[in-house]
Amino acid sequence: MIPSPGLPSSGRERRCEEVLGTQAGEEPVLARDGGHRRDLLRDYLLANGSASLSELAQRFAVSVMTVHRDLAELERQAVVRRFRGGVTAQPSAVFESNVAFRLKAMEAEKDAIAAHALRFIEPGMAVLLDDSTTCLALARRLDAISPLTVVTNQLGSLLALSHASDIRLIGLGGDYDPKYASFVGLACVAAVSSLRVDISFVSAYGVSGQYAYHQEQEIVAGKRAMLACGERRILLIDHSKLDRVALHQVCPLSSFDLVIVDDGAAAEPLLRLEEWKVRYELAAMNADQSGRARSRAKH
Repeated sequence: MIPSPGLPSSGRERRCEEVLGTQAGEEPVLARDGGHRRDLLRDYLLANGSASLSELAQRFAVSVMTVHRDLAELERQAVVRRFRGGVTAQPSAVFESNVAFRLKAMEAEKDAIAAHALRFIEPGMAVLLDDSTTCLALARRLDAISPLTVVTNQLGSLLALSHASDIRLIGLGGDYDPKYASFVGLACVAAVSSLRVDISFVSAYGVSGQYAYHQEQEIVAGKRAMLACGERRILLIDHSKLDRVALHQVCPLSSFDLVIVDDGAAAEPLLRLEEWKVRYELAAMNADQSGRARSRAKH
C-alpha cells in the first residue's frame, strides 16, 4: 500500500511509517516502475545475500503482496530463491549462471583480467568473445584498439561495441537465452564454425583436474566451436573458478595456449597448473602491481 499523494509531505512520511513500518529517519527507496523496482530489489539481494519480506516492503515502500509478486518474477528468472518469510540470493550452480548475478560477481578481478588480455590484441586482428561477463569486461576496452573485427554471441558485448569506430562487429545468431543474455543453439554453432579468428577468448564456470567445465550443455557446444575457430585460444577466469567443477567438461586445459587469472589466486591451484604444464599469467589487480604478472610455460 503506497501512501496517498494527496497528503502533505510530513503526512506521507508518517503514513509510510505506519503502514510499512519504516523507521523514522530512514528513507525508503522509491522506484519509477515495477521493472526498475525489481532491478533494485535484485541488486539489494545480491549485495546482502538474503532479506525478509517485511524488510523489503519497508525498504521499497510497497506492500508485502507487491514484494511477493516481484520475488515470484525474480525467482522465475532464477535470480533468487524464496523461503517462508524471506528470500535468498545464496549462490548455486544454476543461480550463478544467471547474467544478473555474474555481472555483480568478482567485478574488480574481471576488469584486471580484461586489462591484461588487452595486451594480446593488435590492430587489424579478428577476435572472438564468448558470452561470459569476463569477455564483456574485455569488450568494453576494445575501442582503444582499432581497426578490429570482433565476433561475439553476447548481447552486452554487441551493445558495448555498437558505436565503436573502426570496429567491424559480427553478431552470432541463434536462440536468445535471457539467462545468459546471449545467442545459443545450433544456429550459433553453425555461424561460429564458418569463421576463423586470430584469438578466441572464452571463460568457463570452473577449472578442475586439467579440464574446464560449464553447467549448461548448450553453452558447452558453443564454446567448443569458438575454440575450434581460433588460431590462438585464451581462457579468462577469475580465481574463484579454480578448483571448481560443473556438470559438463568443455575441454582439456591443454587446448588453451594461455590461461589468464587474477593475482588473487592461491598458490596451491597455481602449482597444480604448473604440474599440468598449463601456461598461465597472473593479471595484477592494481596498476602499480603490473610487474607482478607471472607466466609459466608448458614444457
